[in-house]
Amino acid sequence: MTQDGSPDAGRTRRAGAALSRWRTRRPLPAALLLCVLLVYPVTVLLFRLRYRHAERLPRTGPVLVVANHVSVLDPLACARLVWDCGRVPHFLAKASVFKGPVGGILRAAGQIPVVRGTVDARTSLAAAEADLAAGNVVIIYPEGSVTRDPDWWPMEARTGVARLALATDAVVVPVAQWGPQRVHDYHTKQLHPRLRAPADYLVGEPVDLADLRAQVRAGRPLTAELLREVTDRMMTAVRDQLAELRGEPAPAGFHPRPARPLPGDLPGSAA
Repeated sequence: MTQDGSPDAGRTRRAGAALSRWRTRRPLPAALLLCVLLVYPVTVLLFRLRYRHAERLPRTGPVLVVANHVSVLDPLACARLVWDCGRVPHFLAKASVFKGPVGGILRAAGQIPVVRGTVDARTSLAAAEADLAAGNVVIIYPEGSVTRDPDWWPMEARTGVARLALATDAVVVPVAQWGPQRVHDYHTKQLHPRLRAPADYLVGEPVDLADLRAQVRAGRPLTAELLREVTDRMMTAVRDQLAELRGEPAPAGFHPRPARPLPGDLPGSAA
């Protein structure tokens, strides 16, 4: 009989944890397994992922992950974080990603395309709401594209994320990410190939929206002011966590959004 603390006991605990995570990710469609087989090795090569408080991401139930956006590559690392926590990541991403055979695979894997500025954007939010109602994890980048802040702090977010958060009972988990921009610098459009670049992730405490959700259910309309309040509450948590990761003070506000969309934005959200 093995005593706690022995190598065999350690292996048993790790095997049990792995089995538990596998169970929370089942069932897995074939398209999702294909994505895992392709993406997981890439993240192993590109990033040396370092997680803080990953245990804060619930193992079961609906979760809305709200993250900052520093690189076109950070969805790969963020997906790996959610996967390593025993959950299946479902992204709200720009429709431009969903083209050709790749788009079919992404849809079959549970990813949600968004066409901004059209009625289909609301349809995408409805699909995300249904996904959360089914108990899944939805990841959204409220900034909508890689931040334009020259120092990589979050820029002003879109408010679609607030509609989604207020319409569901999902646990809203803020996640700060820092490091993928060292591999691909969006601002200079330069790729800096390197193996195992450090990428840090801080999972925050759930954002408390109980008061505002109660007000909405009591009849408070979804005004622009309310949506902005909810959005800023979530993104402030993300910004403060990013400051902790970086070990420097965060700016008081958010960088302004660009006046018009810029070419080359890949991942994004309906927010």
